[in-house]
Amino acid sequence: MKRLRRFRPRNVRARLTLWYVAVLAGVLLIYGASTSALLLYQLRSQLDRLAVEDLETVEGFLNFGPDGKVFLRNDYHDHPYPANMQERLLEVHDANGALLYRNELLGSREMGGTPQPAEGITGYSQRSIRLSDGTPVRLVSKRHMLDGKPTLIRVGFSEEPLWQSFWQVVIGLIAGLPLALGLAGMGGYLLAKHALSPIGRMARRAHEINAERLSARLEVENPEDELGDLAKAFNETLARLERSFEQLRRFTSDASHEIRTPLTAIRSVGEVGLKKQGSSEHYREVIGSMLEESGRLGRVVDCLLTIARADAGQIQLARTTTPVLPFVRDAISLLEVLAEEKAQHLSLEGDADAKMEADPMILRQVVINLLDNAIKYTPAGGDISVRVSHALKTIAIEVEDCGPGIAVEHRERIFDRFYRVDEGRSREAGGAGLGLAIAKWGANAHGGRLELDCPPGGGCIFRVLLPAA
Repeated sequence: MKRLRRFRPRNVRARLTLWYVAVLAGVLLIYGASTSALLLYQLRSQLDRLAVEDLETVEGFLNFGPDGKVFLRNDYHDHPYPANMQERLLEVHDANGALLYRNELLGSREMGGTPQPAEGITGYSQRSIRLSDGTPVRLVSKRHMLDGKPTLIRVGFSEEPLWQSFWQVVIGLIAGLPLALGLAGMGGYLLAKHALSPIGRMARRAHEINAERLSARLEVENPEDELGDLAKAFNETLARLERSFEQLRRFTSDASHEIRTPLTAIRSVGEVGLKKQGSSEHYREVIGSMLEESGRLGRVVDCLLTIARADAGQIQLARTTTPVLPFVRDAISLLEVLAEEKAQHLSLEGDADAKMEADPMILRQVVINLLDNAIKYTPAGGDISVRVSHALKTIAIEVEDCGPGIAVEHRERIFDRFYRVDEGRSREAGGAGLGLAIAKWGANAHGGRLELDCPPGGGCIFRVLLPAA
């Protein structure tokens, strides 16, 4: 197997040419074989027809002599032969198979041995035989009443001219096959070279594209053929790679900025605290500020780890059948303290019978992120409503706040990582711009989706749609 692979052509052009020549050789061989078989059939049919005509002629010139022997009348020799008629081989047998007549051309050679009992009974019977000296003969037999006596007339013609014509044609076909395959191979190679030249140009162009030149694209010479489809598919892949690289650069830049900001704050607070001599209360405030920034840094790192694990497919869902309303109530209880600090009112209503198949840990993070986002942007004393509904096979969890809402130009990117509608306000609220991105991933991971609805009067409604149990 390895030796065969060693002799396998390395380029597609040569392989296509070999395949083309091999298929053409197979087609020509089948065509030559079928043509030769048809020629042999036609030549033999022609010989059978001439033999039958001659046998019918011979029937009228056979007679019994006074001595009881069969002879051909002399006036038979004046009967004209067809232009392509050969000399015949003739035998006449009686009903018991005894030889009554054999012409001089046949001589002592036997033609087909002793006649078979059924030979020539149902009309003309044809078969190929060999004389005792090996000469191939086409034999035609017929039963005939000669002067009231049943006889069997057997007429044969040599098949040597037939086979000579047949082999001349076969040799001509075999001799012309290498020339035809050679010309076909040259033509196939040029055709394959021309057909594959766009692929070569695309390959050279693709080698020029790197991470710094992802905006470059392959030239689509003919968008209607297969090579055009290949170039378009490659260009679409390059476009997706370019977007992915851009998102990766932006994500890396934003992540670095988010991590650097609390680190800078910790360092600054620590340096200022060391430079100033103060009371224990002063140092407690410094340490408290550093711990606050450390907590913010920890949250950013946790979010980044969650997103990295999600992108890598390392988070496996442990689905269980969970009642939705008690589940959401537990998530609300975790954030009630934050809402109380801002004198906000959290309300929950919905279908108590609604159940879902979900991973409680991941879905709790989704709901908490939405509630935390609503608490951040709802003004002090505002209302936050959480509703659970069940329609057909879908569970809907809605979190509605009474904040300033989101402008139309920001709604498409609100779920992007590190995206903020208002940079200043988001940083003051302690957000890193990852909560909604994680919430969207959690909804999608459960086979659902996360939607945003902004009523004209202000506020936002984040709606999580999940498959019902």
